[in-house]
Amino acid sequence: MGVKLPFPKFLANTDIKVYRTTLGEDGEEESLLYEGKCIYTDKSRTVLNAERKLITLRGKAVIEGDINSGKIIEGYVLVKGAKKNIYSAERPLNPDGTIFSTELNLS
Repeated sequence: MGVKLPFPKFLANTDIKVYRTTLGEDGEEESLLYEGKCIYTDKSRTVLNAERKLITLRGKAVIEGDINSGKIIEGYVLVKGAKKNIYSAERPLNPDGTIFSTELNLS
């Protein structure tokens, strides 16, 4: 009885590169997680973080499927010639329990 919702690929028209940053022996290391198309909105909004400080989010990128197999996504993206940090990531589910998309909130 599992139902998979179709991803609106016709809206994914913005090129994006997602980089993960990790701390290694030689300092901060970068690795490319995803390169392709996404649904990008450049709309700003303000949210409260855990320390009750106001954070301004400067965009949102929606990518089809799960780009990092359930692991935490930390790092930055290159979109429209700009480097934006990843503030948080969300993975909404299909009715059958599979991951519909990866949504990155950018600061």
